[in-house]
Amino acid sequence: MPPSKPPETQRIAKLLARAGIASRREIERMIAEGRIALDGKVLDTPATLLTSLHGVTVDGDPVAEPAPARLFRYHKPAGLLTAERDFTGRPTIYDRLPEGLPRVMPVGRLDLNTEGLLLLTTDGELKRELELPATGVERSYRARAYGQVSQPQLEELMLGVEIEGVRYGSINANIERRTGANVWIEMTLTEGKNREVRRVLEHLGLEVSRLIRTRYGPFYLGDLPPGDVDEIRQNDLITFRTILSKPGGGKTASNLQFSVRARVAPPAPKAKSVEEPDRRLRRAPAKPTPVAPTGPRFTPRATPPARSEGPAETEHRAPRREGRPASGETRFKSGTKSSTRPERPARDDSRPQPRGDSRFTPRTTPAPRTDRPAREDSKPVGKPARAARAKAHRDQQEPRAGDIVGQPRGPRPPTKGPAGGRGKPARPGRPPRTRK
Repeated sequence: MPPSKPPETQRIAKLLARAGIASRREIERMIAEGRIALDGKVLDTPATLLTSLHGVTVDGDPVAEPAPARLFRYHKPAGLLTAERDFTGRPTIYDRLPEGLPRVMPVGRLDLNTEGLLLLTTDGELKRELELPATGVERSYRARAYGQVSQPQLEELMLGVEIEGVRYGSINANIERRTGANVWIEMTLTEGKNREVRRVLEHLGLEVSRLIRTRYGPFYLGDLPPGDVDEIRQNDLITFRTILSKPGGGKTASNLQFSVRARVAPPAPKAKSVEEPDRRLRRAPAKPTPVAPTGPRFTPRATPPARSEGPAETEHRAPRREGRPASGETRFKSGTKSSTRPERPARDDSRPQPRGDSRFTPRTTPAPRTDRPAREDSKPVGKPARAARAKAHRDQQEPRAGDIVGQPRGPRPPTKGPAGGRGKPARPGRPPRTRK
């Protein structure tokens, strides 16, 4: 069995940074202030080499062993600095991060006006692995620029470009779409130097108005809202670091596909939806009972009492007013004359009366008439006979205005030509030729 490899010695600042105490520069400042001790002895130099943090204290408190590295996705909005603090008072990403996160460090930097994906980690060693250009981890950006550029010009960036003495590596750039005078360009690079994308596009004569980072290695921005954070799973992170540690693993590790993680910041509570009752239990709304309007301008009409049969009918009638004619002497006016209607004949009680209102008499089927004399000529009349009768009837009528007297009425028969055809007469023939 081969002997186990002894633990590697590292600087105390690096070990404390991996443990999440502070950054390396901050730890060096703490050592200068005498806040870090080893086995009770205050350290005075950051060049102390250790294999573990056993016996190390910070402000008198022992330091625990570093926890497994953690990686987070953060959608950085525009207008925030990628720094822990700013002496001019400008807002930083730490002012907007949600509560509940451990101490995290940004992987790389995004400019003040650049937005998009920013990786945050608790491990300084993982931070350095992702940032080094030698590892070959890809970064993708979408840039909106003002100006004119062609695809062949962008393809020349694959060979690299030198701008003001700074050499930039291979960049894969493609035109995504054009919107008026602006053009959207998608760029993928592996170095990520300071303001690299902006300087390269300005070198081509373009003015960048918006820059978004959409991918860092196998981790995409996706639909993560601005200001939200989610964590990468430990299994995915271990897989990524395993492939990245192999020679030339940056390209392979950048093409891994991971699912989207749950967000760290709890989403806002949704409004409770009103549960609708089952349609089978729904009932039609009851129709309101009509209420007769009351007031000085409206008087409800009283329902007339049912009329009874027989002589008792006259007992329930209202008394006749003075000056009003009786029922049998109804008067009416016709122009300026007045007359009196004759009295109606007495009703025959022997005939059956319908139920309900006596003013309605049901219609009965009339009996066939027997007093009509039989028609002498029961033979049907043909069409020639009817036409002759119609012609005789027209001839007996008096002439109307516009008729031509002396000519038969009706449509005139079409004239025939000499050749017997209908329509125009035949053309006259040519005269015979005469010899001279």
